[in-house]
Parts: sequence; structure tokens; C-alpha cells
Amino acid sequence: MDSRKRFRVICLIIFIIYIIGIVYFLLLSDIYGRSNGYTDYRYNLIPFLEIKRFMHSFLSDGSITFTDVFINLVGNVVAFIPFGALIRWVRNCKTGFPIAVLYTFLFSLAIELIQFFTRVGVFDVDDLILNTCGGAIGYICYRILRFLDRRRYRNDKKEES
Repeated sequence: MDSRKRFRVICLIIFIIYIIGIVYFLLLSDIYGRSNGYTDYRYNLIPFLEIKRFMHSFLSDGSITFTDVFINLVGNVVAFIPFGALIRWVRNCKTGFPIAVLYTFLFSLAIELIQFFTRVGVFDVDDLILNTCGGAIGYICYRILRFLDRRRYRNDKKEES
């Protein structure tokens, strides 16, 4: 197996482990109270409502801790960075920025819908926004690393000549 195929297989394995981890933490984890479930359907369809609420509660009355803000806002972005970074290798074809962002959005939407219908979480449009931003950042990181790697490869080739 050549190194490119080996790298793709490694990325696929990492991606599968990542997906299992995301599904566990967002749908099954006791840490976030997923096992209790809600008796009613909970949702937020107003963009930036929960983001503003978190920031306002943290800054004005302190009813929400820094940890809560960090987990909700930064955590939702950071959790989806690997998705955006790995999706090109998992698809095994050229993947542009719009497709990577679309796949991230669709994956996040699937999780939000599962949370909603199983009542283990809240369907939150803000989570969709933050998760999709995370996927976009991941894809941009992938492109930067790829550019730097190709540049290094070209410089190595020049030195050999």
C-alpha cells in the first residue's frame, strides 16, 4: 500500500473514531445529562438567541459560569474542526470549501434532529451555526497545512537538484 492510501486509511479510522466520540458526547453522555432526557420537545429557532443569552448571563449577572460559556460556545466550534479537516480524505475526492461546509452543516443538523426527536437535548440553531463554523475552520486548517506541505515538498525537490 502506498503512503497516500495508507494516509487515507488512517484518516478514515480517525474520522470513524471521531464520529463515535461526537455521537457519544452529544447523544449519550451522562456528563451533559443526556441519559435523563426531557419530557417535551425543546428547541431554539432564533439565530444567536442562545449565544446572546449565554454572553449576557455570564457578563451581567454571573448566573452562567465561564466554563458553561466555554463549553457551549467554544466547544461547539472546536468539536467540529476535525470534521472539516478530515472530510476531504474521507470522501476520497476533491472537496471544496462549500462542500465541506455543507457536509458539516448536514452532520450537525442530523445530530440536532436526533437530539430533538429523542428528547436528549435541545434542537438549537445556534449549535448549527457554531458547529458549521467549526467545520469551516477545520477545512481552512486542512488547506493551510496542505499548502505548507506542498511548499516544503517543492523546496526539498529544489535542494535535491
